Amino acid sequence: MNSTRSSDEVNKSPGKSECLVLLAHGSKDPRWRVPFERIVDAVQGQSGETKVSLAYMEFLEPTLIDVARECVGQQILHLKILPLFFSIGAHLAIDVPEQVNQAKTQFPQLEVEVLSPIGEDPRLTGLIQQIVMETLKH
Repeated sequence: MNSTRSSDEVNKSPGKSECLVLLAHGSKDPRWRVPFERIVDAVQGQSGETKVSLAYMEFLEPTLIDVARECVGQQILHLKILPLFFSIGAHLAIDVPEQVNQAKTQFPQLEVEVLSPIGEDPRLTGLIQQIVMETLKH
């Protein structure tokens, strides 16, 4: 019995099929990243076939290009980007599309999907409203 695997078999070994990139703004203060890292740590073990990564728009690493490079190296060619922003503004209208275009130019094999910002989810706005109302009552 031959136990040597061909490079095709190695490349097709089971693994993550896509990457959910949580895209945060970034800050010069390194403490700013702690809550975002907690989120990634909490969901990574429950993500099944989806790799979960964190990327920052500015000031911190990894960047979106860094995550794209890592994913391509792991043969993960589908990225879903979930912006951890409250709403669409200049970053989501201009900067994120530019970064996505850079990633697609550098790695043309990538399929990239940018999702709506997390702040547009009615569950989040409902939770914020609940917190505000509870604060008013105290």
